[in-house]
Amino acid sequence: MPHAVSPLPPDLPLVPLGDQAVLVAWPDEASAWVWAEQLRRRAPPWLEDVVVAYVSVGVFYDARRVRYAEVRDYLLSLPRPDSAASQSFPLPGRLWTIPVCYQEPFAPDLPQVAAQSGLTPEEVIRCHQSVTYTVYAIGFVPGFPYLGYLPPSLQGVSRLANPRREVPPGSVGVAGKQTGIYPLPRPGGWRLIGRTPLTIVDLDDAFFPLAVGDRVRFQAIDPDAFARLHGRRLDTSFRTATDPGSAN
Repeated sequence: MPHAVSPLPPDLPLVPLGDQAVLVAWPDEASAWVWAEQLRRRAPPWLEDVVVAYVSVGVFYDARRVRYAEVRDYLLSLPRPDSAASQSFPLPGRLWTIPVCYQEPFAPDLPQVAAQSGLTPEEVIRCHQSVTYTVYAIGFVPGFPYLGYLPPSLQGVSRLANPRREVPPGSVGVAGKQTGIYPLPRPGGWRLIGRTPLTIVDLDDAFFPLAVGDRVRFQAIDPDAFARLHGRRLDTSFRTATDPGSAN
């Protein structure tokens, strides 16, 4: 579907990101997606990568082939997507259904999340499963998916005052407007409400199935199912052909 476009304003937030990249900021996620996809399709010869994270787009270029000023001028010459029209832009990723056990001992912070939200633990679990999330960014450790956005009733949950020194891999946490999955044992301050038995990252063979633009739905399982699935990879058997709901 064609999108309304206009020239980029010269004051578009565009700054160097090191000596081989440019960071471009947009007013909303949809505009960032549309503009990034346009740049990928044009594929100038110096372009090495385009990375979208929420409303920011990182443009990585070959500094041996082009200067920063030329990249800046090229990017400013691209048409700017219309924010309203961009809302209908189809996300480029895949839909995953990830099993999660929301029971003890995998949900140590569920009572506190329920108390902060004014919900029962059962309502927190239902709300957390009720939407299709978008992978808006990957960080702060390899493969950690930042998923947005939580239903309004779950937004605003505070982080832990004292972060855990080590969060078990597969732990599902919430903080602010986001939810995420800890792929590796690392320190963390998000409140944990469940855990997936699946392996979503394997550093030894560069296994990173989730990508920015993918969608994720969570499905509650019991401890017996957790034990049966434990150690399995997030492979194509957990992908869904048709998205049953819109991304948030």
